Amino acid sequence: MAHLSLFDRRRRRVRTSLRARGPGKPRLSVHRSGRHIYAQVIDDAAGKTVAAASSLDKDLKGKTGATKDSAAAVGKALAERAKKAGVSQVVFDRGGFLFHGRVKALADAAREGGLEF
Repeated sequence: MAHLSLFDRRRRRVRTSLRARGPGKPRLSVHRSGRHIYAQVIDDAAGKTVAAASSLDKDLKGKTGATKDSAAAVGKALAERAKKAGVSQVVFDRGGFLFHGRVKALADAAREGGLEF
């Protein structure tokens, strides 16, 4: 087995625990880059994206995605879109990112918006 980076090891560990904890529930997946933050609710059983939001969306654009405020705005927008699509319970997939800063701000805003995880 090839050596994996710490990020890849974390991502693999998180995904494994999600499969055990939340079978049947959609997955709220987060990706963070240096400039933007992206989130989507994915139904793995159907292989479809139910709802998505990012700091590049037209209604959220104007400020950079590299702040906790914009991450919170993305989380709130994602929660609204997921509720419209009929999803209220998800499992939070942080990938290999630490649950801190922008990722935590997005998660807290999604919880405030009505998603349960």
